[in-house]
Amino acid sequence: MLSRCLCFFTAFASVRPHFCIADDPRPQPKKEMLQDMKQRQFRRGRIKIPMFVVCVGLFLCFSNVNASIHEYRMEAFSPKSDAFFFHGGSEGLYASKLHEPTTDASSETKPSFKGKSIISFDPVTFVRPKETAKSHHQMQQNTGLVEAIILEVKDRAKIGGSSLKSDAICCDKQLADQGSCNQGEVIIQHNPNNLGWPKRIKTFFQGDNEEAKMDVETVEINSTGMYYLYFMFCDPQLKGTLIKGRTVWKNPNGYLPGKMAPLMTFYGLMSLAYLVLGLAWFLRFVQFWKDIIHLHYHITLVIALGMCEMAVWYFEYSNFNSTGTRPMGITLWAVTFGCVKKTLSRLLLLVVSMGFGVVRPTLGGLTSKVVLLGLIYFIATEALELVEHLGNINDFSGKAKLVLVLPVAFLDACFILWIFSSLSKTLEKLQMRRNLAKLELYRKFTNALAVSVLLSIAWIGFELYFNATDPLSEFWQIAWIIPAFWNMLAYCLLVVICVLWAPSRNPTRYAYMEGMGEDSDEEGIALTGNSGDMAMKLERQAIGDDLEEDKRE
Repeated sequence: MLSRCLCFFTAFASVRPHFCIADDPRPQPKKEMLQDMKQRQFRRGRIKIPMFVVCVGLFLCFSNVNASIHEYRMEAFSPKSDAFFFHGGSEGLYASKLHEPTTDASSETKPSFKGKSIISFDPVTFVRPKETAKSHHQMQQNTGLVEAIILEVKDRAKIGGSSLKSDAICCDKQLADQGSCNQGEVIIQHNPNNLGWPKRIKTFFQGDNEEAKMDVETVEINSTGMYYLYFMFCDPQLKGTLIKGRTVWKNPNGYLPGKMAPLMTFYGLMSLAYLVLGLAWFLRFVQFWKDIIHLHYHITLVIALGMCEMAVWYFEYSNFNSTGTRPMGITLWAVTFGCVKKTLSRLLLLVVSMGFGVVRPTLGGLTSKVVLLGLIYFIATEALELVEHLGNINDFSGKAKLVLVLPVAFLDACFILWIFSSLSKTLEKLQMRRNLAKLELYRKFTNALAVSVLLSIAWIGFELYFNATDPLSEFWQIAWIIPAFWNMLAYCLLVVICVLWAPSRNPTRYAYMEGMGEDSDEEGIALTGNSGDMAMKLERQAIGDDLEEDKRE
């Protein structure tokens, strides 16, 4: 969000599909736990290493990136109020399309979940401290309880004793004597409209065993909503208990989380849109290949990168939907294509605004500065995108994100200032030289940028409103339109540039023509005698001024 607020018009650079929503909150019944919802903990490891190490290290250390398969690697529970909890995951899930009985997971026949929405424990093991285990006799039963609680976000108030006018999360002796709950368990008030929910799954330690393994169990989801999984225990003797294993989350049509599922279709359609644009541009390119200027090659490259980016993201999402994992190779390619396209798109806007190939033949001394800014921007954006996409979908720390977003936001601000200042100088030059055809071209380009600015500002306002009114992601089903808008705006601005700078038989309409009186060619004014000589002299003087300015810059 911070980056977009600073670079609203650079939507041309195709903001990738990370969702610009509030940090994924975790619904919990008490004030302490509600506060924790707004500060997601990066439980899979804090990011405190430089950008290059992040990119290289992630690539070398992992072959797959888990997403809908949430893995737990000997991680600790956090104390909250009178309970201890561990956040096992949260995703938007659609209701199952089929409701036939599922084959028992313990049987020889592999269960089929086609058309069903599930959360599967595959398996999960709890490890308590040795001292706690040794304090119990070998023959004792149920020497410790850990509960897995699955709830829909709208039922968050049903966890804990708020309905019993108590601030406790766990059931104490007084509440148990009243028959309101079972002592030592998390207080749950079931939803009368959805019997059995929130759902509780109990796992007991036996005797002096250090480990307790959950039964392999699959929970079917029959109601569409944002679901959260928590592992909790109330016994203070279990303090220091760790969790390992994994859970698998699946929607009826595949493993894509509900917030991401519509984007797969969107990327497929955007791939076709870029293909159509590419074909139209290619035909025009071939038709007037003798009149091609350098700027046309830059536009062609951006179109090709956009096509590849959308296609790779569609393939990545399709693979994710089928397997539940995100292979490092595909994700890395998709992120890299996106970052290269974003960088080149910004550079294209910059050089067009400078009048490259139209007002000036070269960038002169500015070339090294433009290349350096583009290189730094690519590195910063690549680091941010990799960190956002190479991890569990709900495990990205807000603080870690801020560290990586700030450099990108600063560089976007540099692009904005440079582009608008260059565009202003270009318009001023064209007006002074009275190159009316080129002036009209750049005015249209300026109008297109102005429209994109207004749309971006309006959309940023919508994002702020959306985030403020939906802190718990209850409107997750429409969250996909936020990244989709930026991609659509990028595509539309690219189409505008393709139309304005399309190859034609009259390259002098926008091309830089050294040593020619452009005024006479563009305006059709008959210049003879001294008037023609004067026009030629003015043009040569303007060329000299441009070259001198390039050297100064």
